[in-house]
Amino acid sequence: MYTWRKLTEQQRAQLLARRKKLRRPWHTPPHFEPDTRHSFHLTAACYEHAPLIGSDSGRLSEFESALVDLLSSGASVLHAWCVLPNHWHALIHTDDLLAVVKQVGRLHGRTSFQWNQEDGAKGRTCWHGCSDRRIRSVRHFYVVRNYIHHNPVKHGYVEKWEDWPYSSAREFIEQTGRDEVLRQWRDFPVLEMGRDWDD
Repeated sequence: MYTWRKLTEQQRAQLLARRKKLRRPWHTPPHFEPDTRHSFHLTAACYEHAPLIGSDSGRLSEFESALVDLLSSGASVLHAWCVLPNHWHALIHTDDLLAVVKQVGRLHGRTSFQWNQEDGAKGRTCWHGCSDRRIRSVRHFYVVRNYIHHNPVKHGYVEKWEDWPYSSAREFIEQTGRDEVLRQWRDFPVLEMGRDWDD
């Protein structure tokens, strides 16, 4: 969405042609229907990246709890998550991606209604749609998990993964061990992950 606004008309036409060729939705994130169990990187941002989730720590905590509950029950495994003031990420393994995305949409709808009431902003758009990326390999899995846990550091909220309370990083470090976590960070760097996601 944000890259689209910066494109020229010719670039937009080329991008649409590519999406049509790949049989993807023209203006929304594609949702893949897997034949068997697969892992996915899910992410969603508040509209215009406004910090609506993070208006206060209570809202951040409540949303994190609701998201984790949803993804733990709708997905067979929730591998990692991170909730920031204006967006969230999760790494899941599921039999039914479309059902999970539908439940995320309902959560977004409920929170939009609640937050707009709390903020006196009736009718405000709170969310941009949930995006999913199929995990392509074991390496991709580890890179995505590192990316999710590193997100609060990347955005300057904290200096260490475990200092951000609204993610699975602290539990991951405790269960995996710091030496192994550091090895995985070295072996599976995030590099430029996230660039060109609008493609």
